[in-house]
Amino acid sequence: MTPLEEAELYGRRVLLKREDTHELGSFKWRGALPTLEEYRRNGVETVITASTGNHGASTAWAANRLGMRVVVFASEGTSHTKTELMERLGADVRLVGADFDEAKAEAERFATEAGVLFVDGMERAQYEGYSAIGEEILDQAKEPPAAVVVPVGNGALLGGIGIGVCRRAPQVERVGVVAKAAPVMALSWEAGEPVESRTSATFADGLAVRVAIPQAVEVLGEFASRMLEVSEREIAYAVGAYADAGIRAEGAAGAALAALPQLDDLGDPLVLVVTGRNIDDELFTRVREQPDSFPA
Repeated sequence: MTPLEEAELYGRRVLLKREDTHELGSFKWRGALPTLEEYRRNGVETVITASTGNHGASTAWAANRLGMRVVVFASEGTSHTKTELMERLGADVRLVGADFDEAKAEAERFATEAGVLFVDGMERAQYEGYSAIGEEILDQAKEPPAAVVVPVGNGALLGGIGIGVCRRAPQVERVGVVAKAAPVMALSWEAGEPVESRTSATFADGLAVRVAIPQAVEVLGEFASRMLEVSEREIAYAVGAYADAGIRAEGAAGAALAALPQLDDLGDPLVLVVTGRNIDDELFTRVREQPDSFPA
């Protein structure tokens, strides 16, 4: 169980769900381990996946524990911190494509040609793993929060947390936050079906999704209360605010905090999910020292 810590940020009383405190520096292990355990029981020895970094690292970590092999496809611009982490954990990392979705398409093609299982992060076990975060929040909080605010990349985290929260406290809002520069999941949620998007150009690489997954859109349609967009500059200022509070947060984690000014209609406390800490040192310095250099 990860900590739930009280803090005052942006003039609000918030509870921080510190998924960044895990040894891998992100929440992704919660889905990767049960998913690979299930595949291993069925005799699978090698898996292929695609990642912006944290999913690949967690899949490699889980594979290492289970005696499996993993090949991770990531874009050519993937964070050095995350690439090194994946390799250190034993992944065979292949850097291809201009963005995550191009890398994912190549991973799916490679898996089909090689006859190897592709892990897309949407497996039932992934959702169940993430639902535990929602259940932990309700166990740890002294009172039900007004909302749980969750950064959204492919949507599985918000979907899983939403499932966990709704089982026990459906009155708690489940708020998703996307980067304005990578809006596909918010646009798809609003439309009630996957829509096309041409951009995923956010420095918050955990949010850098351009192609919506139909299953995720369907789950969010049932379990997300609202979806918000935040700019690159707003994310940068949020990462800086976390840093001032002694928390190293990557861009995706900053998105939840960046959305607080859009939630004035909700009372306190609000839970912010701090999804990860794996950010390149150079980017972390720029975000803190030059937030106004990012697009508003």
